[in-house]
Amino acid sequence: MIESHLIHDNCGVFGIFGTNRAAELTYFGLYSLQHRGQESAGIVSAGNGQVHIYKGMGEVNEVFANKKYIDRLKGNIAIGHTRYSTTGASSLTNIQPFLITNQNQKLAIAHNGNLTNSYRLRTHLEKEGSIFQTTSDTEIILHLVALSKSRTWRNRICEALTQVEGSYSLLFLTENSIIAARDPFGFRPLAIGKHNGSFVVASETCAFDIIGAKYLREVEPGEVIEISSEGIKSVFLPRKERHAFCIFEYIYFARPDSMIFGENVDKVRRRLGRQLAIEHPAEADIVIAIPDSANTAALGYSEKSGIKFEIGLIRNHYVGRTFIDPEQTIRDLDVKVKFNPVKGAIKDKRVVVVDDSIVRGTTSKKLVKLIRSAGAKEIHFRVSAPPIISPCFFGIDMPTRKELIASAKTIKEIGAYLEVDSLGYLSIEGMLSMPSLPHDNFCVSCFSGKYPVKIEKVIDKLRLEKL
Repeated sequence: MIESHLIHDNCGVFGIFGTNRAAELTYFGLYSLQHRGQESAGIVSAGNGQVHIYKGMGEVNEVFANKKYIDRLKGNIAIGHTRYSTTGASSLTNIQPFLITNQNQKLAIAHNGNLTNSYRLRTHLEKEGSIFQTTSDTEIILHLVALSKSRTWRNRICEALTQVEGSYSLLFLTENSIIAARDPFGFRPLAIGKHNGSFVVASETCAFDIIGAKYLREVEPGEVIEISSEGIKSVFLPRKERHAFCIFEYIYFARPDSMIFGENVDKVRRRLGRQLAIEHPAEADIVIAIPDSANTAALGYSEKSGIKFEIGLIRNHYVGRTFIDPEQTIRDLDVKVKFNPVKGAIKDKRVVVVDDSIVRGTTSKKLVKLIRSAGAKEIHFRVSAPPIISPCFFGIDMPTRKELIASAKTIKEIGAYLEVDSLGYLSIEGMLSMPSLPHDNFCVSCFSGKYPVKIEKVIDKLRLEKL
């Protein structure tokens, strides 16, 4: 994804119950989930009646650069969060997990997703006297929990969740338990595992691998799981008539070594590439990928087409956020800082370039120019997803509809804008045939414009203003 600065997933969550190394293992879990958010990170721990918290702006290793911060997070229970904002501004007050005191009891929350009725709920709560400390939709859930008259945390959380709409994979920490919840549509992934005698919950299974935990199963859509010294208890929220797993998790967000929605991400991406080769073949000498998220799809394209796969672009993984504005120096330097063509592989070749998606098209255009300058005779651009025509409201930070190039231009017009010899996108039908689950289990709203959940008009209008 060469325009990854334009599309970001909301965040990653990790929790563990039943080990004295809870905070340390949560740190490593968050480190594996860093690709899901680089804006901020935090950990809350609990044990012996005490709750501790530490969080800050930056990547996980920056926030917890000093080991003393981990050492202070005592206890055998912990949850953590790494964030990229979709609802709520990028600021210190919005760093998760959030921690509150209610009826002399502590409760922390970490959220991956986006509520689609947040404006209505927040307006109602404010009229009823609730005072908000953040601009995040996650805080709404805490207010709803605090208003519940139920006696247990689990029941209060379930009561609150019946009032919200949209996507959520949630971790709650109490003084003696972890409660995990996934929305009834199952938009965002959430998995449960075992580490020795401890239970682990995370957005992706790659977070299990780093600590040596064993994957058990997914948290089911609509399931609320309570993990305590009594073991695991599970209840379900009211069911929906269908699931709506985010297909973009397979295409771009999840790490290829993760298992989500019951299937290995790498295998699905490889199938997407093979299907792309069937739908949009090309007469070419080599296939190259836009690193890193398109690597596997490019391999699949190469396998099916019989065209040799080459490393055509080298990505610089050490580009910092504080780099000087490229417009102040050399035009197109933003692409050159991130990518460098391998001229020996590209020169005088007919090249198939595989990427996972095109958003605005501006960065794609610059990269085509870069590949052309390396001596490519022809460039055939292939995309392992359909054209993105609509914004997402379920946890992906995506430009407004008018900023999406495919919402205003035909594929032919996009190809002309990119200045490529040919352009081919994977069809929606072809994309949906690659995972093993039936078609109607997935949300494809960014490709179709049809949303499985009603979107508040005010959210549609203000989504990029960070309510």
